[in-house]
Amino acid sequence: KIFNVNRSTIVSAIDELKAEGILEGKGKGGTKIVNNVSPLLSNIQPDWKSYIDEGIHIPNVKTIKKINTLEFREDYIRLSTGEPSSELFPKEDMKIILNEVARDMDNLGYESPSGTMYLRQQVSNYLKTIGIYASPGSILIVSGALQAMQLISMGLLQKGSTVLLENPSYMYSLQIFQSLDMRRSGIPMDNEGVMANLIPDYIKKHVPSILYTIPNFQNPTSIVMSEKRRKELIKVCQKEKLPIIEDDVYRELWIDAPPPNPIKSIDTNGLVLYVGSVSKTLCPGLRIGWIVGPEPVIERLGDIKMQTDYGSSSLSQLTVGKWLETGLYENHLKEIRSQLTIRRDVTINALNRYFKDIATWEIPSGGYYVWITLKYKIGMYKLFDEACKMGILLYPGYIYDANFNNSLRISFSYAPIEELEEGLLKLSLLIKELVRR
Repeated sequence: KIFNVNRSTIVSAIDELKAEGILEGKGKGGTKIVNNVSPLLSNIQPDWKSYIDEGIHIPNVKTIKKINTLEFREDYIRLSTGEPSSELFPKEDMKIILNEVARDMDNLGYESPSGTMYLRQQVSNYLKTIGIYASPGSILIVSGALQAMQLISMGLLQKGSTVLLENPSYMYSLQIFQSLDMRRSGIPMDNEGVMANLIPDYIKKHVPSILYTIPNFQNPTSIVMSEKRRKELIKVCQKEKLPIIEDDVYRELWIDAPPPNPIKSIDTNGLVLYVGSVSKTLCPGLRIGWIVGPEPVIERLGDIKMQTDYGSSSLSQLTVGKWLETGLYENHLKEIRSQLTIRRDVTINALNRYFKDIATWEIPSGGYYVWITLKYKIGMYKLFDEACKMGILLYPGYIYDANFNNSLRISFSYAPIEELEEGLLKLSLLIKELVRR
């Protein structure tokens, strides 16, 4: 009555104080204040901000953190998201697969550091179809391609070394290498991919430890490395003894024609670490990918993986294995290519209508993205902020390298088709308004 609160509020407050260790209940002895409560009552906490500021892993740039937050709001048109739409998710086939999994679910315990033998064998069989002959012992199952990069950087690369990248590159938008005190250096691309003839000059300047490439439907440009350039690249890297990380997560998303076989398929000296995944083609939530490389490398990376997460989900491994074994994965790829063709064409038609006078672009032959370069310098920071206010998310070019402050990446894989049209119309009007200012 004194505090004008009811009995239930008092009981809740007492329970909370007990949980915090300030009060102690002793049955019929009543509730008492714990003797030594001064540290609790003084509310002294560590200086968590200093811990956060001094943490080893570098935080993401503000633009990406903002996108990652806003992407979960339903009122935004997501021209940013590089994953398959829920409309592309094979619900009925997944039900069939999960029924199969339920029948074979004998053991969901910890597995081998390299992953289940069952899944590694299925991946090995799949790799043969694209020209890579890899035994299960040379395959490591990982929780997506991003973890593959983390394991490689932790297990194989030295502090202070330089990683050569394509320029622009998705890897500029992440802090994996810098967090381990490594540097990045971007090599220009042309319409055939990374310019391999420039690599010796970069080696003289930077003494790199490895080269990272996305040869198929490169992120963000969607460029496909030609077969000729692949041969040139591996020849140069063999001569320079420079290992290659081949990130091939987009290869099955071809629309017009299949891309050339992987660089790994012409690697005769164990130079290439090949990374694949089902996150872009099937379901990101399964978190399953793989690394193919020399067995000592796989053993080293598997040891680190075991120390960090004790292996990828057994349930996800069994599920992906079933997709590969039953042939349903190949059937699904045909369907997703068909749907991506429609989405790509809708996007290009909208660009032709709304962006013809303000930007240039190349028509992607696969993947998820259109790389757009504006004809006018309007400031990509301003465009990004204004687009967010309008409820449109996009990836500005500067996150892939500061020199691309007049470009942007548009994804056609996620937003509903009607939102693709609406978002591109609104974005074109915004750009024209910023040009006039």
